[in-house]
Amino acid sequence: MEITYYSRPNCGLCEEGKLLLKLVCEDFPFQLNEINIEEDEEIHEKYMLMIPVVMKNNEIIQYGQLDYVTLREGIQE
Repeated sequence: MEITYYSRPNCGLCEEGKLLLKLVCEDFPFQLNEINIEEDEEIHEKYMLMIPVVMKNNEIIQYGQLDYVTLREGIQE
């Protein structure tokens, strides 16, 4: 299973979100594909006000302030 994680450098919420994803990965292993939104203008425009964004199968699981329970449920489904 692959999870896509949209973030950017120097983003406190993004760093916290990545730590939460690592915790979830211990229970439900997945491959994390991290994308820096600042490297693509179209992606930057789409997600700049939402980051961090966690996606599975091209659907958003959660964005902004992430929490363990929501991430776990979304990844587990």
